[in-house]
Amino acid sequence: MSEDYSAKDYSALGPAYRNFKVKEGVYVPEPVAEFSGDNPFTRMAPIRGKFQDLKFDETYPYLDKSLKFKIWHFLIYLTTWIAAFPVNRIRFGLRIEGREKIHQNRKLFANGVMTVCNHVHRWDMICVLQAMRFRKAWIPMWSEPFNGKDGFLMKHIGGIAIPDNHKGLRKFNQALDELHACKQWIHIFPESCSWPFYAPLRPFKTGAFNMAYKYSFPIIPMMISFRPRTGWRRFFGKGEPLITIHVGDPIVPDLNVSRKEEVARIRDLAHKTMLDMAGIVSNPWPSNID
Repeated sequence: MSEDYSAKDYSALGPAYRNFKVKEGVYVPEPVAEFSGDNPFTRMAPIRGKFQDLKFDETYPYLDKSLKFKIWHFLIYLTTWIAAFPVNRIRFGLRIEGREKIHQNRKLFANGVMTVCNHVHRWDMICVLQAMRFRKAWIPMWSEPFNGKDGFLMKHIGGIAIPDNHKGLRKFNQALDELHACKQWIHIFPESCSWPFYAPLRPFKTGAFNMAYKYSFPIIPMMISFRPRTGWRRFFGKGEPLITIHVGDPIVPDLNVSRKEEVARIRDLAHKTMLDMAGIVSNPWPSNID
C-alpha cells in the first residue's frame, strides 16, 4: 500500500492533518484557517449580522406553505440555476464526476433520496445542486444562522432549521415526514459545520443516517476535492483552489437489520466511499465520534 501514498508529510499543516495521506497526484490546498485537531465540529464561520429573533419552537413554520415563500423559493432556485451555476463553473472550475449514477438509478430514487457531502466552502451546496442537475433539495441546517444576514437565503433555498427543544423537534420531524410523503430529496452535511477548503474528511453525525433508515432513503454520497488554480483562473479567486465534486454509488439501508447496527453500517460505508472518491488513504478522523 505504501506505493499509493503521497510522499508529502501533511502533518506539517497542523494537528488537524495528523497521519493524513493521499494518493499520488491528489492536490491538498494550504490551510486557510487554523483547524482544531481535537474538535472536528468546531464552527468556523461566524453568523453574519443579527437581524431577527426567531423562536424555533412549535410555532415556527419549519415547512412554510405560504404563497410568499413559494414565490421566493422558485425565484431563488431559478436564479441559482441561471446565474450561480455558470459562475461556479467559471470561478471554481467545477467538475462533476459520476453524475451518470444519478440517472442510472432514477427508479431507485423515485420515492425520495438523501444526499450527503463534505462541508468545505460557501458554495458547496451549489456544487451539490449542480451534481443533482436541476433537482431541488431540502436541507436541515443549524438554526442560529437563520437569525442572521444569510437567514433569508438559507430558508428560501430550502433550509429547514433544526431546533434545540423538544416541542420544536416534534414539529421539525413532522415537516420531514411530510417531505418524505411527497417523495422529496433531502441533503445533509453530516460533518455538521463548514471548514473551508479542508481536505481531510471529518467524522459524521449519526442523525442523517438515522433519518435515512427511518424513511428508507437511498443515500447518494458526494465528495468535494480540490485542484490547483491554473491557467486564466489564476487571475481571480483569491488563491482558492478549484473544485471537483464526485458522485458515488447509492447506499441502500437494510431495514431487516436493527436500526443501531444498520445506521452504523451505512454511516461508515458513506464515510469510506467518500474517502475513496477523494483519493484519501489515511485520514485524521474516524467515521464517527458521537
